[in-house]
Amino acid sequence: MSGSVQDRADPADRGLASGPRRRRPIHVVAGVLTDGADRVLLAQRPEGKHLAGGWEFPGGKLEPGETRYEALVREFKEELGVEVVTARPLIRARHQYPTREILLDVWVVSEYRGEPAGLDGQALRWCARADLPAAKLLPADRPIVTALRLPARLTQAWSAQYGLGESAASPDSGDERGAAGSAQLHGVYWHRDRQALAAVAPGTDFLVLREPLDAAELTALCDAVQVPVYANGISLQAAWSAGCIGVNELS
Repeated sequence: MSGSVQDRADPADRGLASGPRRRRPIHVVAGVLTDGADRVLLAQRPEGKHLAGGWEFPGGKLEPGETRYEALVREFKEELGVEVVTARPLIRARHQYPTREILLDVWVVSEYRGEPAGLDGQALRWCARADLPAAKLLPADRPIVTALRLPARLTQAWSAQYGLGESAASPDSGDERGAAGSAQLHGVYWHRDRQALAAVAPGTDFLVLREPLDAAELTALCDAVQVPVYANGISLQAAWSAGCIGVNELS
């Protein structure tokens, strides 16, 4: 399969509209690129740019009239000299910096041509997945590290990587949540009558929907929280299009 995973009526596909009194966030498209050793490519913000010196997943701003996939292809060609062949959405998350809000739209690039180079003057490095939590990533990029540890299809409530429950994990509950991020992630079920931000208490690494939401509600939920979300009752492609990491297939 070549190209992007496209879907119907995606509010973020040509720029996500904000509420009537909320300033539109800067829509940034980024990609997760891996090499033959399954290391992940990171780029350092060059001097003169916002947050210069910080490390991030490569990408750039969505231009007017572009789809998210078109922006990803253009940015990788302009900044890295790489041709994206196949990519699919991973996660979409907002982050509020002191002077601006970022809507980060992240894709997994599963096939590409060329060797990455810092064509925009940025330093590049390959980072082992296990080392990502300590890689001094920019705050907006940190949810991507969690998303990369989770499956697209949630078929079991417990695994070596994660566990799922009704409430957030307590810092003193005895679970081994190490600073390096190698400990088990903790997911929380989300119900329609539950406040999204209340559900994402400290100790919550991802949300799992028990029931379906319509496209607008699902997109709004993904935009409101800073953790990966699993949709319910829709296709994987539709979940990705709404900004979810994947789908809840637990019976």
